[in-house]
Amino acid sequence: MGPRVFAIEASAAGRRLDRFLAERLPELSRARLQALIASGHAVVELPDGRRLTRVRAAHRLRAGERVRIEVPPSQPAALVPEPIPLAIVYEDAELLVIDKPAGLTVHPGAGHHTGTLVHAVLAHCPDLPGVGGEQRPGIVHRLDKDTSGLLVVAKTEAALRALQAQIRAREMRREYLALVWGRLDGEGTIDAPIGRDPRHRTRMAVNPRGRRAVTGYRAVEHFARVTLLALRLASGRTHQIRVHCAAIGHPVVGDPTYGRRPNPWGLQRQALHAARLAFRHPTGGAPLAFTSPLPEDIAGALGRLRAEEPGAGRRREGLP
Repeated sequence: MGPRVFAIEASAAGRRLDRFLAERLPELSRARLQALIASGHAVVELPDGRRLTRVRAAHRLRAGERVRIEVPPSQPAALVPEPIPLAIVYEDAELLVIDKPAGLTVHPGAGHHTGTLVHAVLAHCPDLPGVGGEQRPGIVHRLDKDTSGLLVVAKTEAALRALQAQIRAREMRREYLALVWGRLDGEGTIDAPIGRDPRHRTRMAVNPRGRRAVTGYRAVEHFARVTLLALRLASGRTHQIRVHCAAIGHPVVGDPTYGRRPNPWGLQRQALHAARLAFRHPTGGAPLAFTSPLPEDIAGALGRLRAEEPGAGRRREGLP
């Protein structure tokens, strides 16, 4: 990550430097930011042109100042390919489409240095190193560890850039199925910015200081206590569907972070599945579309719900 510069507006005046940066750089922990500040990687530029090169994390910002922070590249351990089985639904010279099971982390991170999807893909595609970041080679987009379903991996740098461009332009169609608590009718759009939760640094939240996030939803099937939703991402923020559903009062069933409620259907993770993926091939632009059936645990929960409530208000069009 190169140098980042932030102008301090009146709304941010009086905030601590470390808290301000934590909101704008959610990919970095507050402890990491405090260490960077202490080691001189953060500079506060005053309106009169002076520069404070040695500031404390508790420095109170003033309107008109600018904060410049340099984040030196980390030196992660080299990735070692691991022969982990992959459910590959499509492959050619440019890309892979994988149906990821729940429980598999996509790329290395805190607490997950081995056994990730990236390690498995490296074993399958030995030429992948060098495509994108060192710790996320080929990763176009990600799914949470306990979210199942479809994702695409680029096998060349050109394919990676082209597919990421489709995401930025909202041309890649990513559709999910989720069981959520309560009754949600019809169709709608949740347009609410998402950023780091200021009270719980390991969580995300709807935050006016966050980045814009848009999720479309459609009710597919109703039950007494829950609704099956089809959801479409127009952006790709961390935990987006889980945060948005919780924010409107309909958290995802089984979600241990944003919807802590016991469920009688035995789900041990959030009932969220990436069911459809459609995009243009990065070479030539041919349309590609894929579907993934609901995995056994979510399908089983739906089966029990339907058995408990025969004749419930069902709208099952388009289910995979």
